[in-house]
Amino acid sequence: QVQLVESGGGSVQAGGSLRLSCAASGFTFTGYCMGWFRQAPGKPREEIATLDSDGDTSYADSVKGRFTISRDNAKNTLYLQMNSLKPEDTAAYYCAAEGGAHAGSWCMYLPTSNYWGQGTQVTVSS
Repeated sequence: QVQLVESGGGSVQAGGSLRLSCAASGFTFTGYCMGWFRQAPGKPREEIATLDSDGDTSYADSVKGRFTISRDNAKNTLYLQMNSLKPEDTAAYYCAAEGGAHAGSWCMYLPTSNYWGQGTQVTVSS
């Protein structure tokens, strides 16, 4: 069973940095996509970064150039390095995973994934 646990959130000043981690377990997929979402109160959930099984990345325009998604396969951990943080980045951040028994383009299915972490709060003050 896939399990995802986020950590690394906290409170920072605008312009600061944080690195979020998502520890994954239970994967038996040969092909998968992992990604990060965020949701602020009163706002819709936003997909901010994805990483497919081939290492290709995709970013929302709102974070492009500031955030970097990566993974450590040996540690089964997904990361989100967040630099130049802005107050509008304040949200609960979630990781998600989607995949199958074979390689494929799974990132398009992330928004409807059944595999989510519990979330970690990021608060950026001005």
